[in-house]
Amino acid sequence: MKSLLVLLVLLAMSALSYGKVSKQPAGTVDGQPIDVYTLQDDKLTVRILNYGGIVMSLEAPDRNGKQADIVLGFDSLDGYVKTGNKPYMGAIIGRYANRIAGGTFQLDGKTYHVPKNDGDNALHGGINGFNKKVWAAKEIKEGVELTYVSKNGEEGFPGTLTTTVRYTLSGNELRIEYSAKTDADTVLNLTNHSYFNLKGQGNGDILGHEMKIYAHRYTPVNANLIPTGDLAPVAGTPFDFLKSTVIGSRIDSDNEQLKLAHGYDQNWILDSGGKKVELAAEAYEPTTGRVLEVLTDQPGIQFYTGNFLDGSVTGTGGKVYNRRYAFCLETQHFPDSPNHPTFPTTELKPGETFHSVTIYRFSAR
Repeated sequence: MKSLLVLLVLLAMSALSYGKVSKQPAGTVDGQPIDVYTLQDDKLTVRILNYGGIVMSLEAPDRNGKQADIVLGFDSLDGYVKTGNKPYMGAIIGRYANRIAGGTFQLDGKTYHVPKNDGDNALHGGINGFNKKVWAAKEIKEGVELTYVSKNGEEGFPGTLTTTVRYTLSGNELRIEYSAKTDADTVLNLTNHSYFNLKGQGNGDILGHEMKIYAHRYTPVNANLIPTGDLAPVAGTPFDFLKSTVIGSRIDSDNEQLKLAHGYDQNWILDSGGKKVELAAEAYEPTTGRVLEVLTDQPGIQFYTGNFLDGSVTGTGGKVYNRRYAFCLETQHFPDSPNHPTFPTTELKPGETFHSVTIYRFSAR
């Protein structure tokens, strides 16, 4: 009897370490049922909606084992729907993450137009991007698999595109695996737009966090926040995060790029070159000890310091999200790549499979 009890305890511990998945109804969007999937192991708890593929919450321990939700979000589905989730909190971004200048690009000699929703730019896939779509969902081992079929011409993009995103949780890592296929030549740039505050969501600004980015170069932008095409060195600039640096130490420097973006909102060219999954960035919050490491096989990462959060959004637990209350580390191809032939290509052709992996790894020290 004793040996049986020990076996049952060991099996329970094993199941927990490998992660549990459950789902509950969250409401409806346009008459379609939406569920929230909870991924849980002995360290992390992540809640994901099949509306927008949104990471709704992410609880992680500090150095003393105290849990806190460290991503910005809303308490319920209604919060995302009623606001249109304008800040894109936690969502899957597509078809094209980041900006496309003038909302236009050429492919195979033809000009395509994406709705402008950011001044003269198309941002994050246009007006009704992947962040507002209902994704087909199914539970898988340690996570959830989401699938969305974007029809030819949706938001101006060519080709019918089938995209699958898998969220899985194991140990101290949230893994995001992207796959996509198309029936006609198209462009594609996928990312996750989670806003992080390692002190806990809504608990003040992130200026005291320390950041390290494994990149010797970045892509400077013009007044419309579109890359100029230059691949500029970070050395001697406020964009040098090769050594762990307090985010707020240079964010208000007399620097043209910082003034244009009202803080950090640029793309760093990762030293890894996007060839395999490698460490891209590391954030550390000294008062809690929480650490976030981002690993990816993408060639770039957009570091954004919540410059346009303005206190107009009341999020989870009634917390008000003010300016610079979170940061984003969006693994990606470079902004406006379809209009920059020298940038790594974002074209996807029939018969090809786009595949990419990003890992958010959590710890404390």
